[in-house]
Amino acid sequence: MPSVSMTVNGKAVSGEVEGRTLLVEFLRQNLSLTGTHVGCDTSQCGACVVHVNGESAKACTVLALQAEGAEVTTIEGMAQNGTLHPIQAAFKEHHGLQCGFCTPGMVMSAADLLQRNKNPDETEIRDWLEGNICRCTGYHNIVKAIHAAAQAMRG
Repeated sequence: MPSVSMTVNGKAVSGEVEGRTLLVEFLRQNLSLTGTHVGCDTSQCGACVVHVNGESAKACTVLALQAEGAEVTTIEGMAQNGTLHPIQAAFKEHHGLQCGFCTPGMVMSAADLLQRNKNPDETEIRDWLEGNICRCTGYHNIVKAIHAAAQAMRG
């Protein structure tokens, strides 16, 4: 079996994987990082979004071997020293979640957006989240939370 090595949430990791092992499977099964969710198995829902080399990617569409040598950040890597990332805090404060299943992917997608644009408007936020499905909310509070996080991150 091939071996794969990468940095996940700042920590060097490696493991043996089958060639067909998806990154989401490697994260969940090999590393026990279960915050990255599998929601649809067809790359439609966005619950599995992580950052690979600083950009959002659906971990159900990336083979673990494709992440060889990459820097991967999961939802578990967003909080620092027990303090929620501003996006996580905004989701909590502005009720941007209900069941929470889609939230990790939403947070990771929002983080990528806010790296690219520090002050997105509502239309851009909604367009950016097009690949993330929430079955509980109406997206209103999610958009509100991302807007609030952008303000907090700008200072």
